Amino acid sequence: MAVCTPVSRAQLEPWLDRYDCGRLLALEGIPSGIENSNFFVDTERGRFVLTLFERLAFEQLPYYLGLMKHLAARGVPCPDPIADRDGATLGRLNDKPAALVTRLSGRSDMHPQAPHCAAVGGLLARMHLAAADYPGRLPNQRGLPWWVETTPRVLPFLRPDAAALLRDEIAVQQRFAARPDHAALPASAVHADLFRDNVLFDGTRLGGVIDFYFAGHDTWLFDLAVTCNDWCIDDATGAFVPERLDAMLGAYLAVRPLEPAERHAWPLMLRAAALRFWLSRLF
Repeated sequence: MAVCTPVSRAQLEPWLDRYDCGRLLALEGIPSGIENSNFFVDTERGRFVLTLFERLAFEQLPYYLGLMKHLAARGVPCPDPIADRDGATLGRLNDKPAALVTRLSGRSDMHPQAPHCAAVGGLLARMHLAAADYPGRLPNQRGLPWWVETTPRVLPFLRPDAAALLRDEIAVQQRFAARPDHAALPASAVHADLFRDNVLFDGTRLGGVIDFYFAGHDTWLFDLAVTCNDWCIDDATGAFVPERLDAMLGAYLAVRPLEPAERHAWPLMLRAAALRFWLSRLF
């Protein structure tokens, strides 16, 4: 999407008056992004990112901003929403919900190696532990109910073999989710979209995690599976690269060892994570 809703200096300057950020020095649209309009904002007192939300409703956003605030307060390197003088982290600009957050250093590395995967694995485990007491509650908006709802809408466009595979996998995941051991898996607010483009690096030094706007309540194991399925595969074949997978899982487990039920559920959770993003690409 890049920048869908433009913002000029003349529009932003009076909006920034609500914040203790000082005078606006620079405003630059961010070309990447598919869900929101984002801008780099430099002021006399810091560097920030301004987001105008193009699809999410105003009422949904306090959950996501609250989660980032919660994690940042616990030492997780993620954007920290900035409150205005009235204590609000969410406002409106150009008829869109808008928020200002701290800007992290680094850039995405789309060709990660084992050290990158280890850094992400350790950070993900710390994020899960830090989110355990987050009081906000919002179901994963791309979880099983969405899979079941979306499947009939994409089936007519699939080859018979792909359609059969999708039907079978939905049935498998419905049975999996109904099992008592699935209900007992550790869960909290999770990122749910921790792909390579949502982590910033400076070399192999991790700068932080961005884009929490697909977050929701789900199992920690699902979040780990989503992350492994992106960071640890060979792009040409889709197969896991052992060195990267071992690095990510080793770093994660060093912070938070898996429970026996999680180890048992791991193969099906990898399939669940793959299904979620297969469906979103089809849709």
